[in-house]
Amino acid sequence: MAQSEDIEALIARTALGDRKAFATLYDQTSAKLFGVALRVLNNRANAEDVLQETYMKIWRYADRYTSNGMSPMTWLITIARNTAIDRIRATRDAADVDALADRLAAPGPTPEQSAVAGGEAARIVACLDQLEQDRGQAVRGAYLQGLSYAELAEKFSVPLNTMRTWLRRSLISLKECMEQ
Repeated sequence: MAQSEDIEALIARTALGDRKAFATLYDQTSAKLFGVALRVLNNRANAEDVLQETYMKIWRYADRYTSNGMSPMTWLITIARNTAIDRIRATRDAADVDALADRLAAPGPTPEQSAVAGGEAARIVACLDQLEQDRGQAVRGAYLQGLSYAELAEKFSVPLNTMRTWLRRSLISLKECMEQ
């Protein structure tokens, strides 16, 4: 696979009508874009058609590409993916497209879920900071570093049952703090 700078240069030359640059761009990116189309469509013949449509769009709209910190492959993949989705929409009912949306959704949390998780993480850190320093370190050791009760008891030079009590009471305090 070519470097981002190389692909950007090929797109720029394609925008100027350079057929040789366009052919090179095709050679360097078609396998990836075909894979994207095939994943969406699950049909080799349709994926080949979509790949052709994708490169027609790239040829037509290369002058619209702007490097804004995003990978040029992202732009090309977006064109291929959207062309494949357009193909599905043209051949299936809207209900089928909605069912397909789950398969096409990006993995991982949504921006809203990320924001909520970030806020919760900040609250947890604030609540951990309210614990006595050694108790907070013990909770972090147990639940963030995976240390056992015995390892923590040895680290803090306390009996094993004392460490269990520290952790139990600290978790109760954390729960109360998080409920506020």
